[in-house]
Amino acid sequence: MAAEMPGAGGYRSRFRRFARPPMSQINVTPFVDVMLVLLVVFMVTAPLLTVGVPVDLPQSQANPLRGQDEPLAVTIDARKIIYLQNTPVTIEELVPRLRAIVQQKSDTRIFVRGDKTIDYGTVMQVMGTLNAAGFDKVALITEMPRPTGPARRGG
Repeated sequence: MAAEMPGAGGYRSRFRRFARPPMSQINVTPFVDVMLVLLVVFMVTAPLLTVGVPVDLPQSQANPLRGQDEPLAVTIDARKIIYLQNTPVTIEELVPRLRAIVQQKSDTRIFVRGDKTIDYGTVMQVMGTLNAAGFDKVALITEMPRPTGPARRGG
């Protein structure tokens, strides 16, 4: 003879009463937190990635150029290796690669960065090659001179 125990089904009914229903919404707060952290990381590291070829630029007191366009940099390092942005190229490869990048826009501004230890003729050879290819907006990049003199003390 089977007898039913009183309250046997009561445990399950009490558990169901306190159980939460399944969520039908996505919690986006962790996603937003991760995106904000990534945004800050990229904002900090992006300016450090702009120029990758180290050169010792000469100093000049000329005023900075104003422009909104994305500059193309041609760099000549101390060993006289020519770089287009961060890629080493020969003088013969320079113009075809530039034309492929600018796509027939010869009014694109090109910045030439030359190490101060190389001779003037090397820089002029690169600038002459750019000019002969039809690139008229060529600018030389220099460093602003560091202030010299006695240090001022506040008082």
